[in-house]
Amino acid sequence: MIRFSKDGQAMPEKTVPISQKAFEKIDHTDVYWLGNASILINSRGTIIVIDPILDHFDMPLLIDLPIASTDIPQVDALLISHIDNDHLSFGTLGNIKAVTKSFHAPAYVSDVMKKEGFETQEHAVGESFAIEDIIITTTPTRHNWQNESPKYQYRQWQEDEYVGYWIETPDGTIWLPSDSQLLPEHLTMPQPDMILFDFSDNDWHITYEGAIKEANTYPKADLLCIHWGSIDAASWSTFNGNPNDLMRDVVNPKRVHALDVGAKLRLTKK
Repeated sequence: MIRFSKDGQAMPEKTVPISQKAFEKIDHTDVYWLGNASILINSRGTIIVIDPILDHFDMPLLIDLPIASTDIPQVDALLISHIDNDHLSFGTLGNIKAVTKSFHAPAYVSDVMKKEGFETQEHAVGESFAIEDIIITTTPTRHNWQNESPKYQYRQWQEDEYVGYWIETPDGTIWLPSDSQLLPEHLTMPQPDMILFDFSDNDWHITYEGAIKEANTYPKADLLCIHWGSIDAASWSTFNGNPNDLMRDVVNPKRVHALDVGAKLRLTKK
């Protein structure tokens, strides 16, 4: 169920606390939305966390967070998609460093993480690596918006410093296109079973029109909505999408999942 903030932002109805049970061995794959673009995956007991922001965010939130970073008991792989501070929090990473087996990131981001004390494996676009019986492949993005901002023109930001993740589990395939303009490559992927779906109507994200095109290219994939309803920023198109719009415009609208924060969606092969 969706409700609205005082400034009209669509937001989830509530936060569901995540308990230690979420990290136990199971016989399937569950995907939890932690708010904004943060994701927790439990695939038969293998724990993957993507872009966790559970501490020290520099913008006001609309939501309560579902778990304290200090309560996370184990992480087999922590994936960072890019450098933006709504995806990379060294406060959160520091709190779970001791229980995290491996850190993974694209070029440049891995260097920054290493300088902060996190031994991080760097992955080029298109590279695959294994976490237990899960195969992860980075996918291309275009999100180097910093090159247009005078504040960030102290270096040239390269496209390959931002990635998505294609995650093949025993129970199906999860795809995080990540923050990106829609690329031709995004429309020629194998059919995923679930998309971690940013639908921000922003020129450095997918745009709403692009989101519909991507969704309808993969008409069977579950769409787990991310990058919405979490940051109190009604004037920012990157944070104020409304999943109800998707339900009106995508093929097979029942596959649109606007979860409560901390809620989970079971991965199923299509």
